[in-house]
Amino acid sequence: MSETTVKPDTGKPVPPSSVVEIAKPGLAAPLSKPVAGQARIKGRHRGLILSIGLLILLPLVLTALYLFVMARDQYASTTGFTIRQEETSSASDLMGGLAHVFGGGSPGNADLLYNYVQSQEIVERIDARFDLHRHYTANWPADPVYALWPGATIEDLVWFWARMVKVTYDKSSGLMLVEVRARDPQSAQTIARMIVEESEAMINSLNETARRDTTRNAEADLNAAIQRLRLAREALAEFRVRTQIVDPQADIQGRLGVLNNLQQQLAEALIDHDLLLQTSEANDPRVRQAQRRIDVVRNRITEERRTFAEQDVTVDQTEYPRLIAQYESLLVDQGFAETTYQAALMALDAARSNAARQSLYLASFIQPTLAQRAAYPERIVILALTAFFLSLLWSVLALIYYSLRDRG
Repeated sequence: MSETTVKPDTGKPVPPSSVVEIAKPGLAAPLSKPVAGQARIKGRHRGLILSIGLLILLPLVLTALYLFVMARDQYASTTGFTIRQEETSSASDLMGGLAHVFGGGSPGNADLLYNYVQSQEIVERIDARFDLHRHYTANWPADPVYALWPGATIEDLVWFWARMVKVTYDKSSGLMLVEVRARDPQSAQTIARMIVEESEAMINSLNETARRDTTRNAEADLNAAIQRLRLAREALAEFRVRTQIVDPQADIQGRLGVLNNLQQQLAEALIDHDLLLQTSEANDPRVRQAQRRIDVVRNRITEERRTFAEQDVTVDQTEYPRLIAQYESLLVDQGFAETTYQAALMALDAARSNAARQSLYLASFIQPTLAQRAAYPERIVILALTAFFLSLLWSVLALIYYSLRDRG
């Protein structure tokens, strides 16, 4: 049994739970013992509970209703490709490496392809073949988030294309992965296959443009080289007709031969003259004849030597030094023209050889896949993220509220 306490002034018993003072022997005054009251829900608590319902539960329920009731399934098809360059050596590589001048693959081509897959041009081409407007507007307005609205312009379709087609590009390796979403697996695979076809057509267009430009430039260079060679040869022929000398160097060699012969004759005449002086007198007719022969040979040698630098030896009054300078200049021009012609002819052969084969091509390392189950929308992931961010928002707002309340 529980003990009861009698109130002094009334004599009525008091329940033990109502006792607030306890008298102890030897103390002048009783001691007070605080008692906690019963917990009650206050207005601010109701506000927090209401805010949880409005900011977390209600949006989460609406999101779940939309995802599981209204949102339509989406199927994904994945394909992968890259740009490759032909690595086989050609004949031009063996003749000075001229093939490096005439194009080939480069890292910039992969960047072009990456931008092309997301461009308006490829969207227009595939829309003309597959009717993207009809396919992506079929779920409107039942699924307004994952469907395209009717009457969308080409700019709107390009924007929606960026949502439905995800392109992953590795710049270091040049590999490109494309994921296409559609209402059914067959449509997703078809669109992915069209992306590969249109990308290959773009690469072929780059090849064709490069071939055409390279061949045209090589032919223009060859024509210019032929004209230069023709002018150089005509100038040399005109020089020979004008000077009546086929080769000045050969002419000089001939004149040097004559000079050497005259010097030999002079030596023989001097010897004969000395022999006559030993056996005959000075007024001997034979001695005078030998002396005249010596004088004639010496004069002839002097005249031949003078013609090399002083006497005009051609019909147009051109001296030999200038004549040789002109001839050497014409030979240099002709040699340079012949070298240019050979290089231009080799370049044209290399351009035609490169044009006969495809230097750039699209290599598909993943063919467009056919999905067996819907991969999008990711309902559980979206719900989890929605709950997380809503809880985070509610927590921030609650902290702001209590901070302002405590300051007030």
